[in-house]
Amino acid sequence: MKTDRETEEKLSKASAEQTPSYVARCAQLAMLLEVSAHPKPGNIDRDHDYEGTTFEHFLSSSVAVYPILEEAAAKEHGIGKSVHKAVLESSAWQKGGNTHFGAFLLLFPLAMAAGKLIRNCKELTPENLTEEAFYIVKETDVEDAIQFYMSFGPAGVKVRKVDEFDLSDAKAIGEIKENCTTLYQLMEISSSYDLIASEWISSFKRCSQCARIITREMSTNGTLIHSGYSRINHVIVYAFLKILSDNADTFIETKYDRITAEEVSARARMISYKLEYSEYNMENILPEICNFDKELLARGINPGSTADIMIGGLFIALLGGMRF
Repeated sequence: MKTDRETEEKLSKASAEQTPSYVARCAQLAMLLEVSAHPKPGNIDRDHDYEGTTFEHFLSSSVAVYPILEEAAAKEHGIGKSVHKAVLESSAWQKGGNTHFGAFLLLFPLAMAAGKLIRNCKELTPENLTEEAFYIVKETDVEDAIQFYMSFGPAGVKVRKVDEFDLSDAKAIGEIKENCTTLYQLMEISSSYDLIASEWISSFKRCSQCARIITREMSTNGTLIHSGYSRINHVIVYAFLKILSDNADTFIETKYDRITAEEVSARARMISYKLEYSEYNMENILPEICNFDKELLARGINPGSTADIMIGGLFIALLGGMRF
């Protein structure tokens, strides 16, 4: 995926002050597009809320964190502090609890990477963005890890019980300091059971994959046949199903268990196969996607980690010039 000529011309004229704003707007739009897409099985969207957390809470969070994203795009370090500030700012503007914690962990290194690439006049391809973001996360330090741990309480994030650096243990921060553990090292420890941590150590491969799906399907060579909702809506739903079908959602696994997460992925995979066999006609498959959505909502099962990956993918696609 290459940055289109019009976007390149705009970026080439952008001053150092304009670059962070451009990056932050792409990140903000990515969050807004993700939560607006429907039907996105099991997750909050324009038509469905959860008890205590609503569509409007996600909108509020997306708007609230703009200044933190803009600030991050102008630097190349301090991911932990940026995440902590974003969590506090999000919580100050809405009372729906955790809305974007996983997304923040993806957006901030990618935003820093995008800002650096633009400043260095380099192309905003998925390869360049994820390579630079990977370098940035590998350079995180102990303070980043401490700020990360300090974010969990205000964010209200559900976590699993672990033996090392347990978030429910008040001694964890002391252990981090004593062992000089960086945030990247924490992600390495968590990567076997957490999708977002796995993105950090795998150079954001799922976000990149998602961006490629979105960009391809939004181009004139896209395979989806649709009507009714806008093209971008159906493309997001399709990309969501593809990512979910290939990856057991760790938010589901933390809330329920591995079997439930794998069951949900298997169902998404079956629907994806049916879509392929119907020659990618979304109208033929939408009723089944809607039923899948209703079933997950009724059971309180929401693939939140997949939604975070979608935000990362949309962000990369938008940075690369994808428009609708």
